Amino acid sequence: MTGPDDYCPPVQTAGRPAGRIDEDRCSVRALARGDSGVATASPAQRWLLIEQPGPWGVDALRQSRFDPDVATALAHRARAEEVRVLLVRRPGDRLADSRRRWAYVDGRPGREGLWWSVRESDAELVDAPWDGTAGEPAGGPTYLVCAHGGHDACCALRGRPLARAMPSDDVWECSHLGGDRFAANVLVLPYGFYYGQVPGDGAELVAAHTAGRVALPWLRGRAGCPPPVQAAQHAARGALGLDGVDDLPSRAVRRLTPAGEAVERWTVTLAGPDGDVLAEVESRPSEAAYRLTCRALHDAHARTWHVRLT
Repeated sequence: MTGPDDYCPPVQTAGRPAGRIDEDRCSVRALARGDSGVATASPAQRWLLIEQPGPWGVDALRQSRFDPDVATALAHRARAEEVRVLLVRRPGDRLADSRRRWAYVDGRPGREGLWWSVRESDAELVDAPWDGTAGEPAGGPTYLVCAHGGHDACCALRGRPLARAMPSDDVWECSHLGGDRFAANVLVLPYGFYYGQVPGDGAELVAAHTAGRVALPWLRGRAGCPPPVQAAQHAARGALGLDGVDDLPSRAVRRLTPAGEAVERWTVTLAGPDGDVLAEVESRPSEAAYRLTCRALHDAHARTWHVRLT
C-alpha cells in the first residue's frame, strides 16, 4: 500500500501516531514561522545505540520489547557515564536485517568512532565495555533519523519516509533526538552533527558527509559544543565558506552576561585556517510564544541566536 510522502498508514499500536501532516503539527508551524534550528544540538558526546525493532512508547527504552529488568540498570549506568542511550531499528523493508546489534559511539574531537557488536541478551549491555574496545568499526558515516512517533507525531510522519528513502546503506530510525518541530531530524555519527527540516530523500546531506563536509542549510549544530559555539560556527561557516567537518573548532568562550538573563551574550573564538575568528553571540527569547511540540499543552518562548563576526 502506498500513499503521498506526508502520509503514514494507520498503526494500531499504543504510542504510535497515525495520520497526516496538517497545519496544526509543530513541524508545519515551525516551517511557516521560519524557526531556525541553529544552536539546538544535544550536549551529548557519547552514545549507546541499541537495535530494538518493534514499537516504542514515550520512554523508548522502558516501553519497548527491551528487557524491562535490564532497562533500569542500563539507564543508571548511562547517566553515571554521561552516555546517551538511543534505540535504533532498520527502516521499512530493511527490517529483515535486524540482528540484535548494539554500538558504542564516541563523538569527542580526536576520538571519533562507532563500533558495532551483536548481543546474545539485553543484560550483556550492562557490563559491556563502552570505550571502543569491543565490536567492529563502522566504515563511514552512520545516519540516525528520528522516527519516534510515540514521543511526537511529527517525528514519525516526517522521519519514517526520510529514513526509508535516504541513499545510504547505514541509515536507521532512532528514538527521540530532540527538537521535534524541526522534523525530519537526522544525527550523523560519529561526529555528532544534528540536522533539522531535512528535505526530500536527504541525498544532499549524504553526499556532503560522504565527502567529509557538513550540509549547512539544515545544520543545527555539533553535539557537545555549547550553543553559543554552535551559533558562531554556523555563522562563520556561511561567511567564510568553510564546510569541512573539522573546520572552525572552538578555542575559547567567554560569557559577558550572567546566566539566566533574558538576553545573554558571549564572545567566541574559533580556530580558522588563517588565524582566529572572533564572534559576538547574543541569545534572546523569541518575540512570540508558541507550542514547541505537538504534545505541548502551553505556549513557550524559544531562544533565538544572533552572531556578529569581528
